[in-house]
Amino acid sequence: MDESSAMSPAEHILVVDDDPGIRDLVAEFLGRHGYDVETAADGKAMERALARRQPDLVVLDVMLPGEDGLAICRRLSRLGGPAIIMLSAMGEETDRIVGLELGADDYLPKPCNPRELLARVRAVLRRRREPRGEADSLDATCEFAGWRLDLVRHELRSPQGVAVNLSSGEFSLLRALVERPGRVLTRDQLLEAARGPRSDAFDRAIDVQISRLRRKLDAGDGAELIRTVRNEGYLFTPKVSRTP
Repeated sequence: MDESSAMSPAEHILVVDDDPGIRDLVAEFLGRHGYDVETAADGKAMERALARRQPDLVVLDVMLPGEDGLAICRRLSRLGGPAIIMLSAMGEETDRIVGLELGADDYLPKPCNPRELLARVRAVLRRRREPRGEADSLDATCEFAGWRLDLVRHELRSPQGVAVNLSSGEFSLLRALVERPGRVLTRDQLLEAARGPRSDAFDRAIDVQISRLRRKLDAGDGAELIRTVRNEGYLFTPKVSRTP
């Protein structure tokens, strides 16, 4: 059975792009593959769409009239909003890094093959709606250094009990680290654990998301939870306990 036919109800995607040709093409293609798609031409139209219904994912162009896509991405991420895939004619690695730094789950240069976009959409939404593997077991919550990571609810709470917003990419990466404490993991291992063996994400994306995780895991006590091992990768330092 095709993955799109198994979704009930259809996952909702909002496509935000000021180019009507690209906007309609993307919406029509994703709609044919089982998604419920809505479109918006700019940030104001996007806000009206968000007020009507919260999407599962936003396909967001960088170059928009008025508030640009990067500013919108930053704002939605701070609010713990939907997953975000950014599209941009600026395909340089530095631009991709900026998008990821601001909380995007993925980033594609324009023009992009609609089938590649579909694959990225499926991957991001799959990470959002998991649990999988060990998260399906009774050990659904991991505790480390006072923090609590709920693998079923995709929820991280600080030692003070405050909920911390994580993008789906950040959650997958943190889970990969938490499930392998005390081991040095290379970037390739982290990419495979967090995004799957067929991911074409680049090594720098891991560095960017590690940096974001470190900031979010900073409890002000100076503890180094994620240690950089030079020329090798990253090590999750605290002891991890699991509870049902």
